[in-house]
Amino acid sequence: MKNGKMSVTTMALLTVAAVLSLRNLPSEAEYGYSVIFYITMAAICFFVPSALVSAELASGWPQDGGVYLWVKEAFGPKWGFVAVFMQWVENLPWFPAVLTFVASSIAYVFNPEWAENRWFVLITIWVMLWLATFLNFRGMRLSAWLSSSGALAGTLIPGVMIVLMAIGYLIAGKTPQITLSAGAFIPELGNWNQLMLLSGMMVALSGMEMSAIHVTEMKEPAKEFPRSIFTACILVILLSVLGALAIALVIPPEEISLAAGADQAFAAMFKIFRIPWMTPIMCFLLSYGALTMVVTWVLGPSKGVLQVAKEGYLPKMWQYRNANGMPTNILIIQGVISSLLALVVLFMPTISGAFWMMSALTAQLYMVMYLLLFAAAIKLRYSKPDVPRAYKVPGGKFGMWLVSGIAFLTSLFAIIVGFIPTPGVRAKGDDYSLLYIAFLLLGTLFFILVPLWLYHRYETKRLSGK
Repeated sequence: MKNGKMSVTTMALLTVAAVLSLRNLPSEAEYGYSVIFYITMAAICFFVPSALVSAELASGWPQDGGVYLWVKEAFGPKWGFVAVFMQWVENLPWFPAVLTFVASSIAYVFNPEWAENRWFVLITIWVMLWLATFLNFRGMRLSAWLSSSGALAGTLIPGVMIVLMAIGYLIAGKTPQITLSAGAFIPELGNWNQLMLLSGMMVALSGMEMSAIHVTEMKEPAKEFPRSIFTACILVILLSVLGALAIALVIPPEEISLAAGADQAFAAMFKIFRIPWMTPIMCFLLSYGALTMVVTWVLGPSKGVLQVAKEGYLPKMWQYRNANGMPTNILIIQGVISSLLALVVLFMPTISGAFWMMSALTAQLYMVMYLLLFAAAIKLRYSKPDVPRAYKVPGGKFGMWLVSGIAFLTSLFAIIVGFIPTPGVRAKGDDYSLLYIAFLLLGTLFFILVPLWLYHRYETKRLSGK
């Protein structure tokens, strides 16, 4: 940050820190070479559209509020509230999910067996979650520095390293774990397991809109934000494809752990090259990168919720900010709820299963927000055509319909596919599958109804003059 303002590079790295997590590479690696198809399609149908739409909305409405402000301008405060609430509440199960990866990486620094110890994982989640929360009490400057340094040291460097090591693995004459052929690039679209994983892919490439929350921290947001977001797009797509293939080449598909796959890949590669002492170093960097990603997300959506609270739709205690302007009460509330959700680690059959369960709920909630976001972008082209936008999705109204329409349908598809039970759940019988679907369906409906109820409560009080 220069003179208290974010540079294009800092914003780009913050966006990379918010979007790209090496923890997603193991689930993507299960696709083998077809990951190229899936990531390309996810980028075309969802990731790039979300970047284009976010860039236009942020350049037209650069004030604090982000998703809340954009959806509010299009559909009113009620649906703006629902949108930002979805963006905020999806983090509650997501924090424990990503911190499970942090716990696994820390375990590989000291003792890899700890990665399967439930109490070690749970305690690490709690400690890291509250560390990320309290660090954000210090203000935006520290949060931005941690995010950018984490993106560089904990994401970009390990991401490039894992790709280089995979290349070295092949040069050394080692047998790749996936076979290169023309058919290997063709996806199994009729395979339910791959469709289920595709839903996770959407979440793996989501978050471009989050960095727009900080757009007012830039000197010239209308010009600089689009540049930073497109730079981040290129980095995320390249490292996602190459990183996933690197793991798939080294680790047999049936041995990939959803929680610790990246750590496994580094351990295997360093062992091959007879430098096992590098494993704990790289796993430390991975854990630092994932932790700083949490630091970024702990604050981002909370600023949108703060804007909702300031307009009176939430109890007054949610409006509190400390001397650094941080919404500390909101941060504490989300920390408490996430800490309770992390207890799922103790009850699921496996830690990887707990990891997937939390990720599945995250996906459903997040995609609801995207439905509102893309619909708002289309509506604002008609209802607010005269609002200056330094950047516009190309192609006029047709271009906006095309970009946002494809992304809307992709988000809807991800929600539907997200209800497909995991292989482990299906193996236990129809009753377990129905319970899984019911959990996600009822959970999604519950979290949609909460902001609608709070908004109705506010309107009732306002009209009654209380």
